[in-house]
Amino acid sequence: MYVSGEESENQIKIRANRINYSNKDCLIYSENKLENIFAQAEKIKPNILIIDSIQTLTTNSVDSIQGSITQLKTCTAELINFGKRTSIPIMLIGHINKDGNIAGPKVLEHMVDTVLQFEGDRNHLYRILRVKKNRFGSTNEIGIYEMVTEGLKEITNPSEILIGNSDQKLSGTAVCASVEGSRPFLIEVQALVSTAVYGTPQRSTMGINTKRLNMLLAVLEKRAGFHLGSKDIFLNITGGLKVEDTGTDLAIIVAILSSNNDINVPEDYCFAAELGLSGEVRPVSRVDQRVKEAEKLGFSKIFVSKYCDTVPTKKIKIVYLSRVEELIDKISQ
Repeated sequence: MYVSGEESENQIKIRANRINYSNKDCLIYSENKLENIFAQAEKIKPNILIIDSIQTLTTNSVDSIQGSITQLKTCTAELINFGKRTSIPIMLIGHINKDGNIAGPKVLEHMVDTVLQFEGDRNHLYRILRVKKNRFGSTNEIGIYEMVTEGLKEITNPSEILIGNSDQKLSGTAVCASVEGSRPFLIEVQALVSTAVYGTPQRSTMGINTKRLNMLLAVLEKRAGFHLGSKDIFLNITGGLKVEDTGTDLAIIVAILSSNNDINVPEDYCFAAELGLSGEVRPVSRVDQRVKEAEKLGFSKIFVSKYCDTVPTKKIKIVYLSRVEELIDKISQ
């Protein structure tokens, strides 16, 4: 049972026709009065109740305007009690602000059991469904989807679409074997290093925390002797994804040095390691899954930490590193 407080039945029907949705088991109800929704749900007893959106609901138990904090808290509490009483799973759709966070105070997030959020650049086709809160399991699991005319399409093998297929050998790119939750996939890290035109060098990132980039640059200068303090550095994760995995550190450094020296990295090299402040190459979690994913996609070498567990492989060569100073020599071999 899909309850819409924002659109009429005709508007929903037009959208369903656009994505060729013809499931007769989905019942549509355009209403924003909570008491009327409960009456219909108790009569129909649906397998799942979807509310779109929680900010549009009102209840007669409180005297407040639509969308206020009082209405939001009261409607959510009554929906939770209704779900417990009837054993009907309820999915609430909420608004987000320009920063990508749930709009308003954290009232709604605290009351519900699970928070799922779509992420992704509006200029790209790909969206990540990320778990922000989960009382029943891990919060590290993600789903990757592609926005097409017919709606969202699941990406079963994201590694193939997140790696560029350029015939030219270009500098400033490196491939990282990343893991989000229990799902390994390969992503391409792009870097552009140029001489700063203005007095203060720029540090711009897309998909990576800027503070982590500054930390890695400090390690490169202090431990490896690369002076990049007077250079503009731009970093990008292809596909518009946001990556929080520390295993991207080695790929970020390789992409930066490749752009700075204008030397391309072999396209069949892959990286999966974290960098410590003292310049040591640290191991990351699920190394075996990262190696198998790189091997499956035809990579010849993967660079990991010397201190991780040994992974048996057949087609890919594992290169072990202990210090960041060893990186340049190992890549050139």
